Amino acid sequence: MDYNQYKQTPPVYNGGSQNALATQVNAVMRKVYVRMFIGLLISAFCALGVASSQAAMAFFFGNQIVFWGMLIAMFVMAWVIPSRAMRMSQGALIGCFCLFSALMGAWLAPIFFVYKMGTIVYTLFITAGTFGAMSVYGYFTKSDLSKMGSYLMMALFGLIILMVVNIFAKSSTIEWIVSIVGVLLFVGLTAWDTQQVKRIAMANLDPAVSDRLATIGAMNLYLDFINLFIFLLRIFGGSRD
Repeated sequence: MDYNQYKQTPPVYNGGSQNALATQVNAVMRKVYVRMFIGLLISAFCALGVASSQAAMAFFFGNQIVFWGMLIAMFVMAWVIPSRAMRMSQGALIGCFCLFSALMGAWLAPIFFVYKMGTIVYTLFITAGTFGAMSVYGYFTKSDLSKMGSYLMMALFGLIILMVVNIFAKSSTIEWIVSIVGVLLFVGLTAWDTQQVKRIAMANLDPAVSDRLATIGAMNLYLDFINLFIFLLRIFGGSRD
């Protein structure tokens, strides 16, 4: 996400204004984490629902048109929602995020057939702990992570290219490298996204912009969490086979 479109120059705060600033930032961050958690719950219930229904599995994964349509729709929404956030109503923005979370959940349903439930739960706890630690770091660190963010975004594109190459190469070595790099990448992006949301929340934004920021921040951190979980799950393995 390009956070620059939301940046404003905050006024100088002191005294009581500092308390008002802290209240403003805390309010935005609370909304971010609550909406992110709701998105994760939607994905979890959708994944379990699809996985428990043979008809649903056949619909989403037995039909190539539906499968690729779902995948393309998620990629499009991941780019379009942040870029159109300021033109959409808050209700429509939250609705799109919920729809995106539902599609992601449906797409994740096969993990219940590939990995043992114990491995999934174990990895989920590790993901939550790692995500929480990096998000806390991103929130409280005094270091400027802006430069790191630009490198991480370049690394993300490189990772995507490597994953596409491995679709044809089918190399277990490349898959292992992708998993390791993916974990490191989204660990860094979690800290960076958290800091960026906090910085923009500190700007003198009107409530409507702050509310949209909370939804977009929730979506970005949601994606960090999901991708971190997927790459960690690949590393820990524990397939049913």
